Amino acid sequence: MATAPRTSRPSSPSRADDTGQRRRYFAALTRERPDVALCRATTLVARSIDAQLADGPLTVAQHLVLKMLDAVGSCSQQELSEQLRIDRSVMVGCVDGLEDAGLVLRERHPLDRRAYAVTLTAEGRTALAEAELAMAPVLERTFAPLTPQERQTLISLTRKLLALPPAD
Repeated sequence: MATAPRTSRPSSPSRADDTGQRRRYFAALTRERPDVALCRATTLVARSIDAQLADGPLTVAQHLVLKMLDAVGSCSQQELSEQLRIDRSVMVGCVDGLEDAGLVLRERHPLDRRAYAVTLTAEGRTALAEAELAMAPVLERTFAPLTPQERQTLISLTRKLLALPPAD
């Protein structure tokens, strides 16, 4: 008994070779939907920075927490979470790690006993200074596709979207 020749099974479109159709679709979509373009760019930048800092002593979130505490002083975890746009559940782990490493102190907030104030320690300042030095080449690699003028335009436009005053 002869068997019919086997035909290949249809594969999932996500497993098929990309003929450029998806790339063209997203290029068109980002022209008509700047929100999608901005979200995709943000994800790309965040993943690039996360990957480059993966072996470092601080996560991106921890670096941002130290940077904010250094700039504005003690803050509640809730304020850190809201201002840095870090989910509250992630913020708890972030501050736990910083506290365990001796980089911050977490104490009852003097004005609100239900909240904790997070304060930068001397060790935290040292870790922040080291992280800032390491961040410059990371940002340079991440934004390498943009010219210096394009970077300034990007900064101006995002500040405008965020309703922030022009940079000095």
